Amino acid sequence: MTPIIVWFRQDLRLADNPALSEAATTSRPIIPLYILEQDKQQSWSMGAASKVWLDRSLRSLRRSCEELGGSLILRQGCSETVLTDLIRETQATSVYWNRCYEPAVIDRDTELKTKLRSRGIEVRSFNAALLYDPWVLKTKSGTPFKVFTPFWKTLVSYGQPQSPCFRPDNTEFAKEVDSDTLENWSLIPKTPDWSKPIRDAWTPGEKGAQAQLQRFLDEGLNGYAERRDRPDLPHCSALSPYLHFGEISPRQIWQATMFKMAVAKDEALIRDCWAFLREVAWREFSYHLLFHYPELPTEPWNKKFNGFQWNDDQSQLLAWQRGQTGYPFIDAGMRQLWHTGWIHNRVRMVAASFLTKHLLLHWRKGEQWFWDTLVDADLANNAASWQWVAGCGFDAAPYFRIFNPMTQGKRFDPNGEYVRRWVPELSNLPNKYIHAPWEAPAHVLAGAGVALGSTYPHPIVDHKAARVRALDSYAEIRT
Repeated sequence: MTPIIVWFRQDLRLADNPALSEAATTSRPIIPLYILEQDKQQSWSMGAASKVWLDRSLRSLRRSCEELGGSLILRQGCSETVLTDLIRETQATSVYWNRCYEPAVIDRDTELKTKLRSRGIEVRSFNAALLYDPWVLKTKSGTPFKVFTPFWKTLVSYGQPQSPCFRPDNTEFAKEVDSDTLENWSLIPKTPDWSKPIRDAWTPGEKGAQAQLQRFLDEGLNGYAERRDRPDLPHCSALSPYLHFGEISPRQIWQATMFKMAVAKDEALIRDCWAFLREVAWREFSYHLLFHYPELPTEPWNKKFNGFQWNDDQSQLLAWQRGQTGYPFIDAGMRQLWHTGWIHNRVRMVAASFLTKHLLLHWRKGEQWFWDTLVDADLANNAASWQWVAGCGFDAAPYFRIFNPMTQGKRFDPNGEYVRRWVPELSNLPNKYIHAPWEAPAHVLAGAGVALGSTYPHPIVDHKAARVRALDSYAEIRT
């Protein structure tokens, strides 16, 4: 009855956790382990906002383990060293984990499996993060997908994904294993503590994830297909950070949505369900791309972009990061990001387009900023989405896609409520000018208490001129 180490990574939950469930079926003592990794192969170390989320998520997981009579073991350092030490301390003969799909982690895990097995340690890994492992879905010719729509059709053709597994309530845990403390890890910033708004905005952990899913299904799903692009309306699931940290699984989301669809009484709600599941599949597609093209986070898929002449204006980058571009829809999104660690997907796309097209700043600068400031910072989603917006990724004809920040604002925030919330210095402007304050007459600006260049900046670039410059620059790549 030697112990089994269950190594938690991006699967910080007890329900639908295949590694934990399989370990529980053996009736052997379980050692739940989380490692704050310091592996040399990890080129993308966790960003500051993600560390804040991780702290709260691990506290939640620790409480869940304690409810079952166990204790979450915390260690930090090189994964191989930590596991080797723990195996020696506890006489464990098995290590179970759920797979991660970042390129460096795949290489590390493969090497780690080989070394542990050579020492007589049983190693088993499982899929807990995706509906299907990224090598499962293929084109008819057996090659990886490069376009989402055929990927989506193939995924749906596979039928219902595997059902979630239950939480193993009758679990035996190993006792008296030394553990670090979260307080010693100092994941929460102290001087200054800028994280309080993020902590106030979210409830990390498995219970928080389930509550968020239920809230969305009850209040946000109806009308999702038509309104999901509206940042001023509550039709976004906001499940992305929970998915990234594995506090909920895509199988759980899929099953709950399909149940909602089964009891739906109108076709509109059924369309909403499929529209939402399609967005879940976009996450799967991003992982598919990252697995088959591991250089995606650092190298453009379209190799012509290796010679693209990106701008390097640091003052413009700083204005974008701080939400001081002079374009209210962009600034609202960037301030929402800084305040909550999250940004609505439509605004996320428009802000990314503004950086890469209007400012011609390198997409990797935006990718790195999002990585540090997003609580849902996810290597697959981040890399694939930034390349898509920048026009160097997997897309048939991307170069002329330049989002107009005024048009996008008027269409998706028609009453200016989103802008007024995050750019309060413009809150008294009439709807007519809320997305383009420079068009307002002087007396309107004065009446609203807006002094352009003082209380709110002038646009840092002219939209029309920036669009022409971007089209000319991208046209050179095409030829």
